[in-house]
Amino acid sequence: MLDRLLEISTNFGVDTLLLLPVLIALEAVLSADNAIALAAIAQGLESEAMQRRALNYGLLIAFILRVALILTAGWVLKFWQFEVMGAAYLLWLVFKHFTSESDEAAHHHGPRFATVLQAIPVIAFTDLAFSLDSVTTALALSKDVVVILLGGTIGIITLRFMAGLFIRWLEEFEHLEDAGFITVAFVGIRLLVRVIDPTLVPPEWAMVALIAAVFAWGFSKRTEVEATVPTLAELDAQTKAPAEVTADPKDPAAAFPIQQD
Repeated sequence: MLDRLLEISTNFGVDTLLLLPVLIALEAVLSADNAIALAAIAQGLESEAMQRRALNYGLLIAFILRVALILTAGWVLKFWQFEVMGAAYLLWLVFKHFTSESDEAAHHHGPRFATVLQAIPVIAFTDLAFSLDSVTTALALSKDVVVILLGGTIGIITLRFMAGLFIRWLEEFEHLEDAGFITVAFVGIRLLVRVIDPTLVPPEWAMVALIAAVFAWGFSKRTEVEATVPTLAELDAQTKAPAEVTADPKDPAAAFPIQQD
């Protein structure tokens, strides 16, 4: 898909730079499922500062792994076992998400991490598993390594910003996390189908339409925030309740309380 856009340009100069917004928009659509999976993983850390550090360092390592995958793709893709392992890992993430207990307070499924170092490798290898699908698709469309590297770079940058947005949106929309992992399952199944018979792999437009439909459901309902509002009876009782008076042991009058008839 990337090379079809770049065929409009006769050189890799100004015309190509004008197409970068289109490339970024395309990567944003195709990376939505990846971004929500990474956001859900980062959400396993306690503070926002830890989540940001995990995403920054995790995606930096992910970028290095993507470049290595692109440069060695001719060799890696000769072995179907790599795609099977990537598919198995993604489907394992989906299984863990839907079978783990939910943290209702944080609206979070999945593992918790005590430190940033525990989350970084999970983020990096999750992106690598997604990259097996995207790089395979890119190589099928273009043999230009520069174009593929450009797409990979844009994808990592887009992922960082999208994952940050999704961390906030996961708390606002009730079905969004489930929707994201359903699309992760689509990617895992797509990798398996490609290993079995590449001719059965659905076209890119069909995947985009399916992902868009699932995400439309994910954004369809906001999370209900429970607010504790005191009743009129409780407010009336609070206003009429006598103030507690603590007797001073040094006060002589405290030893002789006034008797009321």
